[in-house]
Amino acid sequence: MRLPFFGSSRNPVCRPMMPEWCRSAAVIHKSFFERPWSAAEIEGMLRQSDTVADVATDGAGRALVGFAISRVLAPEAELLTIAVGRSSQGAGVGRMLLSAHLARVSAHGAGHVFLEVDEGNASALRLYRSFGFQQVGLRPGYYPRKDGSKATALVLRVDLH
Repeated sequence: MRLPFFGSSRNPVCRPMMPEWCRSAAVIHKSFFERPWSAAEIEGMLRQSDTVADVATDGAGRALVGFAISRVLAPEAELLTIAVGRSSQGAGVGRMLLSAHLARVSAHGAGHVFLEVDEGNASALRLYRSFGFQQVGLRPGYYPRKDGSKATALVLRVDLH
């Protein structure tokens, strides 16, 4: 199943994630998190029946520009991660990817989605809020930082139906 969003080979295309994208996804993930996931960890998630994972690639399907992974335990889902490569940020890839990903999560039976996000991640918060995510909780000291401190995570939720 391929979910095209733009017509040109230069514009990103969203599609379900396959194991061959795990190494590239791990590289993107490493650029954002103090404790990044390895390619093997991502591939292990793909093998789980409750995982929904999508990638955004260049239109030709040669390069990964972003990915999203959720765990669905209907009627709930948790967005475990969404990341867009730094060189593709600001071009609408995150919005396109999140839109397609939430549609697939919904098709897998999720009525609402939860996620955690660093309270200081303003661009992610803008994106999530534009999709209707609302804060429903707080996790102080949740994310480790490189300097040894810990960042607070906001717990957000959106209803899909």
